[in-house]
Amino acid sequence: MTLASPRILIVGGVAGGASCAARARRLSETAEIMMFERGPFVSFANCGLPYYVGDVITDEKKLLVADVELFRQRFNIEVRLRQEVIAIDRQAHTITIKNQVTGASYQETYNSLVLAPGAAPLRPPLPGIDLPGIFALRTIPDSRRIREWIMAHQVQRAVVVGGGFIGLEMAENLLRRGIAVTLIEAQSQVMASLDPEMAVPVHEQLRSQGVNLCLGDSVARFEPNPAGGLQISTASGQTHVAELVILGIGVKPETTLAQAAGLEIGDRGGIRVNDHMQTSDPQIWAVGDAVEVQDFVTGEWTTLPLAGPANRQGRIAADVICGRDSHFRGVQGTSVCGAFGLAIASTGANEKTLQRLGWNYGKVYLHPGHHVGYYPDAKPIDLKLLFSQPDGQILGAQAVGQAGTEKRIDVIAMALQNRATVFDLEEAELCYAPQFGAAKDPVNMAGMIAANALRGDAPLAHWSQLAELRGGLLLDVRHADEFAAGHVTGAVNIPLSELRDRLDELNPDQDIWVYCQVGQRAYYAVRALRLNGFKARNLSGGFKTYQAVNASKFEHA
Repeated sequence: MTLASPRILIVGGVAGGASCAARARRLSETAEIMMFERGPFVSFANCGLPYYVGDVITDEKKLLVADVELFRQRFNIEVRLRQEVIAIDRQAHTITIKNQVTGASYQETYNSLVLAPGAAPLRPPLPGIDLPGIFALRTIPDSRRIREWIMAHQVQRAVVVGGGFIGLEMAENLLRRGIAVTLIEAQSQVMASLDPEMAVPVHEQLRSQGVNLCLGDSVARFEPNPAGGLQISTASGQTHVAELVILGIGVKPETTLAQAAGLEIGDRGGIRVNDHMQTSDPQIWAVGDAVEVQDFVTGEWTTLPLAGPANRQGRIAADVICGRDSHFRGVQGTSVCGAFGLAIASTGANEKTLQRLGWNYGKVYLHPGHHVGYYPDAKPIDLKLLFSQPDGQILGAQAVGQAGTEKRIDVIAMALQNRATVFDLEEAELCYAPQFGAAKDPVNMAGMIAANALRGDAPLAHWSQLAELRGGLLLDVRHADEFAAGHVTGAVNIPLSELRDRLDELNPDQDIWVYCQVGQRAYYAVRALRLNGFKARNLSGGFKTYQAVNASKFEHA
């Protein structure tokens, strides 16, 4: 079917749909573009919703990215709110829309159809899940209801279920309002994108701020509490009482419409698309949280409900619809979560994924300051870099810290996108002034440590391999007072300043694994030992990483 003017119909707004509509208009003045949104808002900042609940954002209007009038006046795009698309006729190229206000249904014809229905919060069929006071947070009306409930019921205690982005952000914002928070997470760690040892400082920060953190436990049922509020029982037999429950256990792609139309759904539950964002029907595109795309690092199919990829997908769909040969390169999961003063950031694959896939990889840990130590208020960043062996191609990175943490992950994310190596990181030319970084930026340092290991200049060992040091020597090169304050069982202490004078105490035929507090002094020691004929390795990340690895094992147990 050919229409006088191309008709582009878009189902859903927010990030993917709205970006697609605006981009299509910038590429075509003749296309007729219409958006259908079943909710009351066409484009809003759902990432800001926890901060509206927490009164960091006090004006709801600040959450509105664009409204119906802006789309009409600036882009000549028609937006129809509270209009739910309920069916697609692929043969007739029509959609059926139900007006949620009047209940009437009608049809519209399309040349190109874009699906951006988003994702819905997971709401497991637990006993009592529909009791009053149990909320998910996905839309502005959701945030309104939570705010109203807090005020109406004078909430003093809350249970947050799930330790992902929404869970951590809601815990922080509820505490900001003076509400005591229990966070229940079924896994042994929060933030599943992190490896277990990298989540340890997050756990410590949550507890230090007063969050009652319950890991490795899951909700079994909800019941009314006889004294008021709700009683939450967990699989371990624990009971928690609260006036408010927030469900933050993830989302699932909204695929009802696509499934009914016979479009291909992938194994991960999202609408399967190609790199043009086309579905199995070449005249229907899909973007945003509802789609299933390929992981840039591993090539696996995945779903990734993040605003950045959704925006890019919307632009690419519009490009292709308007005749441009644009391609979506896949997702690498670059993300950051702010919680209780920490930035928790990552990009690419984590070690759990690389182990599952059986890849040959290396890793380094470091704990640099976010700027030079002589400038006041330097804050540590816990950084982990993963790379392929032996070529050193970057596979992923994770960082937890305060100021400057997300900056380092952003740099590594761009390097990963360009398939750079750790050798590129050590040569990267980055901004430096004392209040912002160091002449050797943490990104450079990560590259240098990894490159030194790959070249054989300073081979690494890891705390997870400690059992392999049979008959070898574990050498602690920290000061004697540091050693006395805490050390690894079985370690021998020779401070770095004394090492050259005490080489005769060491056996050149013995494997020597060296550690200090964070890895720098051990690196100096390893170089000195190797140049003197010893078989030495640096235990990456030092005693600080050892403590994190041990803590993660304890929590997992």
